Amino acid sequence: MIKLKIGIMPRDQFQRRTLDIAAGKIIPSRNEPKIWFSSLKSLSQVLSENNVRLLKLMEEHHPESLSDLALLSGRQPSNLSRTLKTLERYGLVELKRENKTLKPIAKATAFDIQYAV
Repeated sequence: MIKLKIGIMPRDQFQRRTLDIAAGKIIPSRNEPKIWFSSLKSLSQVLSENNVRLLKLMEEHHPESLSDLALLSGRQPSNLSRTLKTLERYGLVELKRENKTLKPIAKATAFDIQYAV
C-alpha cells in the first residue's frame, strides 16, 4: 500500500503560501503534503469511490494496458482514459508508455488528508 499526503487549503491561502515559499519566507517541511486541493468538494471529485476502486485495481492486478484495466473495471476505454489523465495530473497515477501502449500504474492507494484552516 502506497500512502500519499494530501492537503486541503483555500485557493487564496495556498497562493499566498506559494508566494511566501518562492520569496524564501517559508521553507516547507519534508513531511508536508505534495498535492493540494482547494476544497473537500474538489478532493471528493478526484478521489471518488470509483476512482479509488480504479487505483486499487491497478495496485492488485498490475494491468499491462488501458484495455486490460477497462476489462477489469468494466468501464469504457474513452471514459477510463479521461479519468486516468485527471488522476495523472494530480500525481496519483503514472501512465507509462511501453511500446505502443500506456501502462497505468497507481502511485497511491491510501491517503493521509490534512486540512488547513
